[in-house]
Parts: sequence; structure tokens; C-alpha cells
Amino acid sequence: MTWAVFRREFLDRYFPEDVRGKKEIEFLELKQGDMSVTEYAAKFVELAKFYPHYTPDTAEFSKCIRFENGLRADIKRAIGYQKIRNFSELVSSCKIYEEDTKAHYKVMSERRGKGQQSRPKPYSAPADKGKQRLND
Repeated sequence: MTWAVFRREFLDRYFPEDVRGKKEIEFLELKQGDMSVTEYAAKFVELAKFYPHYTPDTAEFSKCIRFENGLRADIKRAIGYQKIRNFSELVSSCKIYEEDTKAHYKVMSERRGKGQQSRPKPYSAPADKGKQRLND
């Protein structure tokens, strides 16, 4: 028995057609949204099992295209031009980009926080400025 036959028989036996249909739609509509790349990849792999149109010959290329299309725009822009067509390499590159971006924003946030502590707010006036003296 080949893997494809086993897979089809397993899905037929343990997942009714209506459940498979719902999972297929969920897969086709899957977007990264607020998920991390790791969470998105796990959900993608889980739901891809229910997508019957992946064949061993085309699965890798098609999965990469589909995964890329569901990524958040910032990651898609950064990774898409590389045209990575190996699924595990694509996921790995996306994770690295996401981690680097988070680290960059963390450093920038810390720098802004330190810089603002030493400087007065541009809209604050000295304490006695603008007050009239009653004794004059």
C-alpha cells in the first residue's frame, strides 16, 4: 500500500466528508494574522493534510506558494522575493526574519525609552513660568 492510498483511506475512515470539507476550506482561508510564524506553520501543516489537491510531485512547490500567500504583509515582502520552494527552508527563513524584526524593535524601543528619560518633555514648561507673582 502506498502512502497516498493509506492517507486517503485513513482520512475517509476517520474524518467524515463534511469535516474534511470544512478543514479544506479552513486551510484555503488560513492567514497568519496575529499568529507567530511557528504557530502559523503548525496550523498550516495540520490543515494541509485535509487538502486533497497536493500530489507528491507538486506538493512542495504548491505548499510554499500557499504558505507565502498567507503570511503577514511585512514577512511576505521580505521573504517573497527569495522564491524559496522548499517548505522547511521557507518556514525557517520566515522564523529568522520574524525573530530579527522583534529583536530590532526591542532595541529601538529600549533606546527610545532611555533617551526620553534624560530629556524633558518638549511641551513641559518650567515650574514658575507663566505664573504671576501676587506680591509684586
